Amino acid sequence: MEPSTRSQRLLFMTVTLLFWISMYTYVPTLSPYLSTRGLSLDLIGIVLGSYGFVQLLIRFPLGMLSDRWGKRKPFILLGMLAASISCLLFIIPGSWLWPLAGRAMAGLCASTWVAFTVMYANYFAAEDATKAMGNISVMTVSGQMIGMLLSGWMSDGLGANAPFVLGAVIGGIGLLLALVIHEPAKPLHERSGISFSMIQSVIRTKLLLQVALLSLLAHCVLFITMFGFTPLKAEALGSSGLELTLLVFAFMAPHALASMFTAGWFAPRFGNWTTIGVGFILSAICTVSICYVHSIWVLMLTQAINGFAQGLHIPLLLGLAIRDVDPPGRATAMGLYQAVYAAGMFAGPFLAGWLNESWGLNSGFALGGLFGLIAAVLCLVYYSSDRKLQKLM
Repeated sequence: MEPSTRSQRLLFMTVTLLFWISMYTYVPTLSPYLSTRGLSLDLIGIVLGSYGFVQLLIRFPLGMLSDRWGKRKPFILLGMLAASISCLLFIIPGSWLWPLAGRAMAGLCASTWVAFTVMYANYFAAEDATKAMGNISVMTVSGQMIGMLLSGWMSDGLGANAPFVLGAVIGGIGLLLALVIHEPAKPLHERSGISFSMIQSVIRTKLLLQVALLSLLAHCVLFITMFGFTPLKAEALGSSGLELTLLVFAFMAPHALASMFTAGWFAPRFGNWTTIGVGFILSAICTVSICYVHSIWVLMLTQAINGFAQGLHIPLLLGLAIRDVDPPGRATAMGLYQAVYAAGMFAGPFLAGWLNESWGLNSGFALGGLFGLIAAVLCLVYYSSDRKLQKLM
């Protein structure tokens, strides 16, 4: 590896870390923060769901545009700028529309993740795409964990607005560093951008469509639980800011650990579909068990197992999304993949918020468990289909 490539990877990973820290400094305290501003559970669900709704609308077009231009860096700069702006919108007093605008802007920010993943993959050979996505998944989870660990501590010590201010500052630092990122040179045949016929070919890729549907269900569960209503469950159990921080660590540390070993250890030994399916089964069990938890410490245990389970399937799904796609079409493939799972970011908290308002907080967790079970059944179907295909070959 050339020193310049090594230094660019390091710089890129640093920007990636700051990107996710900025977006997640307020996530654990967001639903309690919205509650203190007087929002009902269904309105909280709408605000939380707007994050995924915006991504559902713009991630796929953004991926196609990136491939047509053959550029990734402008979208990365846009993402860092949007991260800072979204944090600042939350602290404007008054109408609930300001938090809605802030979360929607965060959705725009997250939509640029398409460009991040594809540009990082370009630092590697095509056959190493899964390895590259494993690496960047570790940085993603690490950034989310750092941001979320800061959230409860800052909110307790410096006030409810402190996590948003910190997120804006970190986003600004990330923007400055992103200015000096070097976009890898492309082969001559890629420089004209992707054609519309190639786009049609990409969106018909079987594996891409399979893992996109599974990722939709995975993000339904994730945004119902740790990134949605689990902090409210912790608050209902009387947790302090420190305990909320420990809850975050209990989820994110096993999540990061599993992400480090999924592509390199679990999948080669047990197979992709088995590893992903086991992750969904564990996640479903842990999500339903939240309904019956009466202690913050038991809640932490469920989230530790759930975090490990999410780390088994999310990095693998990300890598498989572009495995069968040629480099010129990867942003389009990633845009489609991320747009589909953004539907889960929207539908999960939106449906859970509606159920919670009518039937109580535990009903949303029961829905999340059902989503996990459906995903596990789909993994079994995909595994059986692949086995039959291999026998015919």
